[in-house]
Amino acid sequence: MNRPRKVLTLAGAGVLMIGLAACGESKRDDDGGGSGGGGGTDGAAASGSFTLGTTESVTAMDPAGSYDFGSWNMQYNIFQQLMTIPAGAEEPVPDAADCAYDDAKTITCTLTEGLKFSNGNDLTSSDVLFSMQRNLEIADPNGSSVLLGNISNGDPENQKLADGAIETPDDQTVVFHLNQPDTTFLKLLSTATTSIVDEDTFPADKLLEDDKIIGSGPYVLDEYKDGESAVLVANDGYSGDKAPKTKTIFVKYYNDPAPLRNAIGAEQIDIAWRTLSPTDLNSLEGEGKVDVLRGDGSEFRYWVWQLGKGGPGKDVAVRQAAAQLIDRAAIAKNAYDDTVTPALSIVPPGFAGQKDSFADKYGEGPDVAAAKKILQDAGVATPVKITLGYTPTHYGPNAVDEANEFAAQLKDSGLFEVEIADAEWEEYQTLYKEGAYDLFILGWYPDILDADNYLTPFLRDGGFFANGYSSPEVNKLLDQELGQTDEAARDEEIGQLQDITAEDVPLIPSWNGQNVAVATSKMSGVEETLDPTYIFRFWGISKSE
Repeated sequence: MNRPRKVLTLAGAGVLMIGLAACGESKRDDDGGGSGGGGGTDGAAASGSFTLGTTESVTAMDPAGSYDFGSWNMQYNIFQQLMTIPAGAEEPVPDAADCAYDDAKTITCTLTEGLKFSNGNDLTSSDVLFSMQRNLEIADPNGSSVLLGNISNGDPENQKLADGAIETPDDQTVVFHLNQPDTTFLKLLSTATTSIVDEDTFPADKLLEDDKIIGSGPYVLDEYKDGESAVLVANDGYSGDKAPKTKTIFVKYYNDPAPLRNAIGAEQIDIAWRTLSPTDLNSLEGEGKVDVLRGDGSEFRYWVWQLGKGGPGKDVAVRQAAAQLIDRAAIAKNAYDDTVTPALSIVPPGFAGQKDSFADKYGEGPDVAAAKKILQDAGVATPVKITLGYTPTHYGPNAVDEANEFAAQLKDSGLFEVEIADAEWEEYQTLYKEGAYDLFILGWYPDILDADNYLTPFLRDGGFFANGYSSPEVNKLLDQELGQTDEAARDEEIGQLQDITAEDVPLIPSWNGQNVAVATSKMSGVEETLDPTYIFRFWGISKSE
């Protein structure tokens, strides 16, 4: 039974108002079964199969070794988390456990009784503790242990679970004691970084091989070929609420959007999800053979100023002038065929506390005269020379179109002289932190559906992109809103942070995107999973015969 506890009403609640194949031989029985063959808890056995194609890749199937779409979405289907976000929902609900705040620094979780991993081992509170601890201690450079900072010891050289951060008084109870008040941690417990692994199977100090992972979720990984394909089968022993509708799922990985577009256009695969170009989506929609499905998204594309390397970005007037010149509507139209919408704040529409602070400060369209006055009043000589950076493939083929469009807008004003430079993703990440670009493009998808996930990672002491921006006022407000339990007060603090961002311009918002998939007419449940979490819920999808 759940022990009695005081439940705190948190500002993080209700934050969101908006609402993979060439099918190779798999290790399955002739009837499509395999090690996880059945599945389903609603009285109807999982049946049939479908194929999903994607250009996303898997960094690691092990939750301690990844922080990317391709990996996390496999993990959501193979592992359980303590909490989960149902399709189209706003709040986390129980998955492996029922969790609630005792106060802003304490969360108690009561595990569902009888949980088992697909190998038959019991899932207990000890596995939860082990999962969090190994994630922090492995601290894989490609992993997401950074998200567990509120239960870590804070030592980047020897990261460990903080003393007393997790209590397990019995097999069914887990108590989290956070380093500081955090009204978003409950939502973090619904992300793949907190996936529960079997302490008797996973090593404590290194990642488990991709093809050896097991979980307690609705699907079992039956076969995996890195960069080529994966096969999932419904987990016979799964007892949660994510009853699989489909018995066998094939995932085919593509290195380029073009063959993915051809495959779904010819109905050689059943679903294409992440990522097709706007041109491909529009052409498929025009052909009318398959369904282009669009759901609410929370994708964010933005331009970051480098403040810390002595370049022109150190001058706030230069940053403000560029913010005054950007024509987001033209970028949406000319670079993305109007498949994206202009972003007028660092926080996307639909999140509690969101306000269009950049529109309030600079207007919704470009104003060359206003930009010129900003530079003149600050005594900045023009044209200002800047290097604008982008990466050509990581964000899809249209990133170059956006870079060229924005560069032209800056140059055509007569106020900027722009040189464009690019590098592939791995090198690009190093170069932008070293200061190779004065202004550079990045993209973001939220870890959790909370406005803070668009604030703290960007604004606190240079952000994750290390651009040299730092503001004591901002840091203080970030601490306040994270610990704030009064919803109206938190919304006000989040609004203040957006206004300061528009004034200081450490980055320039560009656009917000939708969650889009293409599917054949035989598929059901695809549109329902296209929500701002970007969790692709295989368990809710089926194919008619």
